[in-house]
Amino acid sequence: MGILNLTPDSFSDGGRFVSIETACAHARAMNAEGADLIDIGGESTRPSAQPVSEQEELDRVIPVIERLRSELDIPLSVDTMKPAVMRAAQAAGADLINDVHALQAPGALAAAASSNAAVCLMHMRGEPRTMQEAPIYADVVAEVCAFLQRRVQACVEAGIAADRILLDPGFGFGKRLTHNLQLLANLHAVVDLDFPVLVGLSRKSMLGQLCNAPVSERLAAGLAAATAAVLGGAAIIRTHDVRPTRDAVRVAAAVRLAKGRYI
Repeated sequence: MGILNLTPDSFSDGGRFVSIETACAHARAMNAEGADLIDIGGESTRPSAQPVSEQEELDRVIPVIERLRSELDIPLSVDTMKPAVMRAAQAAGADLINDVHALQAPGALAAAASSNAAVCLMHMRGEPRTMQEAPIYADVVAEVCAFLQRRVQACVEAGIAADRILLDPGFGFGKRLTHNLQLLANLHAVVDLDFPVLVGLSRKSMLGQLCNAPVSERLAAGLAAATAAVLGGAAIIRTHDVRPTRDAVRVAAAVRLAKGRYI
């Protein structure tokens, strides 16, 4: 999954792709490098990020989705928490709703159920502005799994078929480094919930903490993390760096296939 941020304040590439032309050119480049799907976001969810208005988010993402739908023959994902954006994105051609808030906003379940789009449910402790303020868990793996199970049940009760659901443990969202490492080491527990698992670790602060590296120097760490995630059973890797990540994923997937379900 290639990341397409249409925001001026994303932690890694904010402001680089704010015009329709540059955004679509970058999406085409990621597709050429091997991206199987593109995740389009119009609101930053980095720690301490400020929310944007519904209209501003619509203005950012809908023209790009419409253009890419006519240019690319791959699934398009919209990264949003807002029901109105979900509905408009589906109408514009989005195939997946990627919601860091796991469809908990009022009206989000109904918006997701109103079409055949797939949904990705992510675990986040709190909300972006405050999520890194002293997050505490008794057992982060068990708590993340229990939350995701509850959200799956809510989706099914709202009329979203189970085969439309993906799960994301939410690395970096309301979690300290130790929590992230515990989740990655035990990713099989999330995989064992029997839904495809999406993992996003690209350029994240946990990699910077481990390697003492700024955002621009986290590629090698990101490839190691992506490899670990695939060996742990992840089905989709969300990344800024498509070509090298694609190669790492291919090797890890071949090793996992030779071994079994996950390592």
